[in-house]
Amino acid sequence: MTGFGRGEASSNGISITVELKTVNSRYLDISLRLPPIIQEKELTLKEQLQQHVERGKINVSVRVDKADTGQPDVTFNKNLVRGYKDLLNDLRDAADIKQPVILSDLMEFNDIFEAREEDEQTRSLIWTLTQEAAEKATAGLTQMRRQEGSQLEEDLLQRVDHIESMLNIIQEKTDGRSAVAKEQLLERIAELIDSDKIDDDRLEMEVAVLVDKMDITEEIVRTQSHLKFFREAVKNDNAVGRRLNFLSQEINREINTIGSKANSSEISQYVVQAKESLEQIREQVQNVE
Repeated sequence: MTGFGRGEASSNGISITVELKTVNSRYLDISLRLPPIIQEKELTLKEQLQQHVERGKINVSVRVDKADTGQPDVTFNKNLVRGYKDLLNDLRDAADIKQPVILSDLMEFNDIFEAREEDEQTRSLIWTLTQEAAEKATAGLTQMRRQEGSQLEEDLLQRVDHIESMLNIIQEKTDGRSAVAKEQLLERIAELIDSDKIDDDRLEMEVAVLVDKMDITEEIVRTQSHLKFFREAVKNDNAVGRRLNFLSQEINREINTIGSKANSSEISQYVVQAKESLEQIREQVQNVE
């Protein structure tokens, strides 16, 4: 399911913002963009998110703002500064330049600046705030996904009802076909007897094939059972995406069998309508966690 969640946490002048964005995916795929100071916590943060989300592609963004602490994120290497100063003085003496070395001369050397190493207490605080912000972002994401899921549930149930109504019509259309089939079979037997072409094995085979082709009761019963389990799964609060996907495949298999056995253009149109609803269900199920 698609969704968005944002969480913030702050303490001692440090502010952490976590944003979660999800798009549909059959599997769970978490992509994180973390600041270097908590890069080593990537696996732990993934495990925290996996407790709340089981399907979908999740993009995670974590931002650290330390502006209120008054401390810059960079510092300078004192040894390099002294070394460059001595180098410039030697160069000045060699060139017989009277002008002294000033700060702007040293600023030309970019490598004198380096990232500030945070103390363990600050690192621990940033990680704690990140976890807190991630929980808030996950709560917002879950709420948004639940709202989408509620709408999706209604749509799926309507399509399931439509499939069941098509099955009921098909059942009505096939009721009584057995009597017609029996009459046709008796006529066929009479022809075989009259023409002295009767063959017991052939007769048994034709009866078995005809009965098998005409009887779709078993398939309809199985399909209705799958629809019942589908409804129960949709109303379940747990992650049911994979179960719904499996049931959709089973329903599709039974409807295909009904269509092939029906051998009737009138019934085929109802089979087609049922398959149209099922195809829309199969697409939507990919969005369900």
